[in-house]
Amino acid sequence: MTTKSFTFSSVISGSSMITSEKLVGSENYLSWSASVELWFMGQGYEDHLVTQEADNPEVDKVQWRKIDAQLCSVLWQLVDPKILHHLRAYKTCFKFWNQAKGPYTNDIQCLYKVASSIVNVRQQDMDLSTYIGQIASLKEEFLTMMPLTTDVGDQRIQIDKFFMVLTLIGLRPDLETVRDQILGSSSVPSLDDVFARLLRISSTQTLPSDNTSDSSVLVSQTNSRGGRSGNRGRGQRPHCTYCNKLGHTRDRCYQLHGRPPRTAHVAQSSDPQSPQPPSSSTSQDIFLTDSEYDDYLRYQATKSTSVASVAQTGNASACLTHTSSLGPWILDSGASDHISGNKDLFSSITTTSALPTVTLANGSQTMAKGFGFAHPLPSLRLHSVLYAPECPFNLISISKITRTLNCSITFSDKFVTLQDRSTGKTIGIRRESQGLYHLTSPSPAVCISTDAPLLIHSRLGHPSLSKFQKMVPSFSYLSSLACESYQLRKHTHVSFPKRLNNRAKSSFELVHTDVWGPCRTASTLGFQYFVTFIDDYSRCTWLFLMKNRAELFSIFQKFYAEIQTQFNISIRVLRSDNAREYFSAPFTSFMSQHGIIHQSSCAHTPQQNGVAERKNRHLVDTARTLLLHSHVPFRFWGDAVLTACYLINRMPSSVLHDQILHSFLFPDQPLYFLPPRVFGCTCFVHILTPGQDKLSAKATKCIFLGYSRL
Repeated sequence: MTTKSFTFSSVISGSSMITSEKLVGSENYLSWSASVELWFMGQGYEDHLVTQEADNPEVDKVQWRKIDAQLCSVLWQLVDPKILHHLRAYKTCFKFWNQAKGPYTNDIQCLYKVASSIVNVRQQDMDLSTYIGQIASLKEEFLTMMPLTTDVGDQRIQIDKFFMVLTLIGLRPDLETVRDQILGSSSVPSLDDVFARLLRISSTQTLPSDNTSDSSVLVSQTNSRGGRSGNRGRGQRPHCTYCNKLGHTRDRCYQLHGRPPRTAHVAQSSDPQSPQPPSSSTSQDIFLTDSEYDDYLRYQATKSTSVASVAQTGNASACLTHTSSLGPWILDSGASDHISGNKDLFSSITTTSALPTVTLANGSQTMAKGFGFAHPLPSLRLHSVLYAPECPFNLISISKITRTLNCSITFSDKFVTLQDRSTGKTIGIRRESQGLYHLTSPSPAVCISTDAPLLIHSRLGHPSLSKFQKMVPSFSYLSSLACESYQLRKHTHVSFPKRLNNRAKSSFELVHTDVWGPCRTASTLGFQYFVTFIDDYSRCTWLFLMKNRAELFSIFQKFYAEIQTQFNISIRVLRSDNAREYFSAPFTSFMSQHGIIHQSSCAHTPQQNGVAERKNRHLVDTARTLLLHSHVPFRFWGDAVLTACYLINRMPSSVLHDQILHSFLFPDQPLYFLPPRVFGCTCFVHILTPGQDKLSAKATKCIFLGYSRL
C-alpha cells in the first residue's frame, strides 16, 4: 500500500484531470465511465470501484480509507453539479460508483439509443473521414451493449433484445407512450411479452372514437398566444397556482402579467366580401370580440387569395400570384402533432383503423383521415403528418420537430431559424408575418395561357425549357421546344468527361500522336518541330525532331518498322488531330496497306486527342525547366526535349497506378544504362584518338546535353 500511495500522489500532482468531460447523464455515461475505469486501472486502484473495505480484510484499513477518500474526491470533480447534488451523500468510491451507474445503465434504453443512431445514420454533409469515424464509434457502442459470446443461450437473449428494440423503433407516433413505458420499466420484458402487449393495444384501438388517443392541436387567438388553453374536451383543465383558477397556468395568468389587448393585424384585401378597415393605410389594428375573432379566423382559413395581374389586353394570357387555400405552414408550440387539411401538400398518405381524434382550439373535434409525409421546405421532410380535411390550418408541432430532427429553433421579432444541432447546418430561415411564424415562402408568380407555346415563349424572352415550364405549368408536358432562335443563342458544347476508363488492353493497340511547332528558335541542327508517338497501354513515348512537317510520313514509317522489328507487333489504331500531314496521299495509302485504323479528332477540339496534347505540354514544361536551371542557350532546346522524354519514360504514372512506363515495355532492361546526370553540367570526355602526344590532355571539357533515344 505504501507504493500505491506514492504513485497516486505523484499522478494527482502531475495530472489532476482524468477526463475532459463531466458526467451529465445517460448520453455520455458510457464514454465517461470508460475513461474513469481506464484511469483507475492505470493507477492500480480498480479494486476501489468494485470492492468495499470490509471485503478486503488483509489491507491496512487506515491507508485504504485515506486513498479511497482521495479517489472519491476526484470522482466528485468529474460529475456535473446537478448530478452531484444527488450523489454527495456517498463518500466511498464503491458506493459512489454504483449509485452513479444505476440510473444510466438501463441496457434497453442505451441499446435503443444506439440502435436508433445506427438506423438513422446518414453521411449527408459530412466528409468521408468523419462519417467513417461515426460508423466506427457506433460499432464500438453496439459491441459494448451486445458483447460477443459463445454461449447459445446468451446469444438467443441478445437477439431477442435487439429485435425488441427494433420493434420499438418502428412504432407509429401514436404509440410513443407505450414505447416509453416499455423502455422505462424496471424489469426488461422479453420479446414475446412486448409482442403480446402491442397486440392487446391494437385490439383496444379498433374504435376510432376512443378519446385516449386524442391529439391536441392548439391555435392561439391573441398576439400574446396566451388567451386560450386549447385543452377543452380532454377531461383535465390546467390550474393556475397564482389565482387558483382553472383554464390557464401561472405563466399565462392575466392577474399576474396583465391582460393583453384583443387585437388582430388585418391587411386590406381587394375581396369585396372581406371586412374593410375605416382607414386609407394598408393595415391597422382592429379590436375584436370573441365571436368576431372566431369568424375572422374561419374567414382567413377558408378563403382563397388570388390576385390577378393581366399582362396584356385582348389575349388569353394572364400572370397569377396565388397561395394555397389553406395558407402556409405555421410553427405552433401548442400543437402536439403536425397536421394539415390540404391533401396536395402530402407526398404520400397512409390510412389505418387506429387514427387519433384531433381537438381544435375552439373545442370542436375532428377525425384524422390518415398520416403521411410532407415537404414544407426542400431541405425539410416531415413524417407522421396527420391529414384532417376539416382542419383549416397547416401546423408544425415545435416539440415534435425538435425531437425528431434534433434541431434547435430560434425566434426573433422578424425571423425564425431552424438549425441542425449535430452539424450546425441551417435547415431553413423564414419571416414572421401577421403575428405568426410561417415556414413556407409565398408561391412564385406563374402564368396560364391558351396561346401557342412558341408565341408565349417569344413573349417571355426565350427562356430555357425548364424555366418556361415553371412559369407556364400548363406546358409541363413539353419534352422539347422547337425554337430556332433559342438554339442559335444557347447552343453549347457537350461536356467532356474528366477521364475515360478505356485504356488499351495490350501494347500498341492504340498509339497517340501529335506534332509540336514551329519553334521560333531553330535548334543547333536546324530542327523546328518534333512529333511524339505515345503507346496508350504503357504510356511510353517516342520523340523525333523534324526540320519541317513534310518529314512526318518518313518518320512514321521508321517508327512502324521499329515496333514491328523490336516487339513483333503491328500498330492497330493511330489517333491524331486534323493536321494535313496525317491526311496526305502517301500517309493514307500506307495506313490502308497495313490495316491501320486512323482516328482523328473534330476540328478545334483538342480534348479528343488529350493524351498527346498533355504529353507535349509535359515535355515542353520539363525542357523549359532544364534550360532555365542550367542556363543553357535556347538553341539547345532539341537536346532538352529529348532529355525530358528520356526522363519522363522512367517516371511513375498515375494512369498506371504509379508504375514506371519503361518497365512496362522493357521489364528485363535496367532503368538507367548511365547514372542520371544534371542537364547542362560540366563533363570530361576521354580522348580516344590515336597518335596523341604523351604530354597532351587526356580529356576534353564538355557540357552534358542528354542521353541516347528512349
